[in-house]
Amino acid sequence: MSDEKLPGLVELTPVNPAFNDDPHALLNALREKCPVHRDDAMGVFILSKHADVRGVLSDTTMWRSPELAEPASMFDAALRQGDADPAVPEDERRKGILLMDEPDHMRIRGPIAKALYKRVAKSKALMQAVIDEKLDAIGHRSPFDAMKDYALLVPVDVIARFIGVDHARLAEFREWSEGVILSLNTFRSEEETQILHRCGEALSAYMRSLMAERRRQPRDDLMSDMVALQAEGADLTDGEICTNLQGLLVGGNLTTTDLIGNAIWLLLKHPGELAKLKADPALINGVVEEVLRYESPVDITGRIAPREMQVHGCPIHPHQSMVMSLRGANRDSDVFPDPHRFDITRKDAPHVAFGGGMHLCIGAPLARMESAQAILSFFGRFPNVRLADPAMKPQWRNLPFFRGLKELHVAV
Repeated sequence: MSDEKLPGLVELTPVNPAFNDDPHALLNALREKCPVHRDDAMGVFILSKHADVRGVLSDTTMWRSPELAEPASMFDAALRQGDADPAVPEDERRKGILLMDEPDHMRIRGPIAKALYKRVAKSKALMQAVIDEKLDAIGHRSPFDAMKDYALLVPVDVIARFIGVDHARLAEFREWSEGVILSLNTFRSEEETQILHRCGEALSAYMRSLMAERRRQPRDDLMSDMVALQAEGADLTDGEICTNLQGLLVGGNLTTTDLIGNAIWLLLKHPGELAKLKADPALINGVVEEVLRYESPVDITGRIAPREMQVHGCPIHPHQSMVMSLRGANRDSDVFPDPHRFDITRKDAPHVAFGGGMHLCIGAPLARMESAQAILSFFGRFPNVRLADPAMKPQWRNLPFFRGLKELHVAV
């Protein structure tokens, strides 16, 4: 079937108002008419069927480095440009595991994951302290913006305390974090690029100073864990530690903010599901997984073909780039019965919101645990919370390839 009128990659971003309003109207058409769709303008194949997306993500031979993509891939060209930001110190450039292949990928990811997961396992009290602090600050205000006053604040403060940021510098750290998130916007303005460079330089300098400080005087935090692993023989440079802790900050801050915000919004829009959760708080893990499936914070991820291959019968040549629609795959009716229904008791829902394979999101355990606590605590503190204006149309952020609310006004 001809796919001439099907959307390309740019049309699958908030640049296209139709996608911003209802992404699934376009993604359903892609999945049904051309599940492996060639976007010649961007030089990529767009995959939208769950089986194809999961198959490519699970294939450990796939490449991730944008340097290996054919010149036609504008998507990877943008990634290359962003990864070579002149404001970033030379030893931090192209050192992020997100865009790295073996053997360096696991050389760096392994020690970071070991330290991070050990810290996540004992962090419930730390997370709850941050959550309670933000809820206390809201107090009895009504209405308030659940994004600005809550969902936006919890993840950045949790990761800051994980890393070991001085409490007196949290405000600066939040500002830098918001600035470097602009690195994810391939359509940013010149003014936004300048903000990105300024915040990136400041954050990198702070990370370097924190690393030096922890070498002199270790504390109970992730930066101390990393320099200790390095001293014990882990094959990690200072630049690799700094850039990947920054990556953890950027990815975890943005996506966990949106996971919490999307969850609050969905539960308020589906009072029957919220009633189920209130009746049985043990359903919270199911809530998190269904929000990830139904309204994932992340739209896409990419891979590059290392050989001649076929996906859904479509030939793909070495060095050609594939973009996997995680959002499209997560509403595939071949895998999820009644896929456009929000159901927190859904069983056997193997979503791909965290990607897959060797590049499965390193922060997934943190995001799951943190969002579960944040959601339960929010509705526990505000049992009668409701949307301030139930008829108001949701306002989604304009950041390409990510989906989260600009604001979420609620009354208590």
